[in-house]
Amino acid sequence: MTLRLNPVLWATAALLLTGTAQAQSMPGALSVRLGATRIAPAVTSGNLTAPSFAGTQADVTSNTQPTGGLTWTIDDHLAVDVPLALGFKHDLIGAGAIAGVGKIGETRALPISLLLQYRFLEPSAQFRPYVGAGPTYAKFYKARSTAVLTGLTGGNPANPTTLSIDSKLCLTAQIGASVQLTPKWSLDMAVLKTALKTTAHLSTGQTLDVTLNPTSYSVGLAYQY
Repeated sequence: MTLRLNPVLWATAALLLTGTAQAQSMPGALSVRLGATRIAPAVTSGNLTAPSFAGTQADVTSNTQPTGGLTWTIDDHLAVDVPLALGFKHDLIGAGAIAGVGKIGETRALPISLLLQYRFLEPSAQFRPYVGAGPTYAKFYKARSTAVLTGLTGGNPANPTTLSIDSKLCLTAQIGASVQLTPKWSLDMAVLKTALKTTAHLSTGQTLDVTLNPTSYSVGLAYQY
């Protein structure tokens, strides 16, 4: 039996394919996405300065939050990407000589990034891998200590040890892919690596240098205007 397709169906399919190509190739197009991101620090901790137990260190937990982003197309292959977030909450855990004491503090972190992307393949491709790179300002705020840290550093409930963490400007590299679902909607997936070192300051005058170098995993649905 011979299968015949209605010419109208052929025309509709052709229009959809054409619309997809045009939607992805227009310079100046703006995409808005919404999804989630997990930030996983790869911690290398220094030692808390004296007076403290030798080898007093800290670890930092991972955190997942709803996130979004804006991507502006410059031409068929170049784009500018701005990830958006409300902030992440990370716990500080005792490590080294104080491993096992549990939570010694917490902090909020907001990575503010501006990334230049290069997108491979043609704009009409359904699957487009990309790479990106750019500066990130890692803002730390609302850092709080716990009674555990106060006890370890000689404080007391009437005079607790307080904590602050330096915000830093650093570099981020990105690798990802966009999968076109419809002429307007796409699925975006990315992994980002940030080279980040910072210093924690205690009200006792002690400091702790920490290399965080977090890896971020993002996934989201994007809509192109």
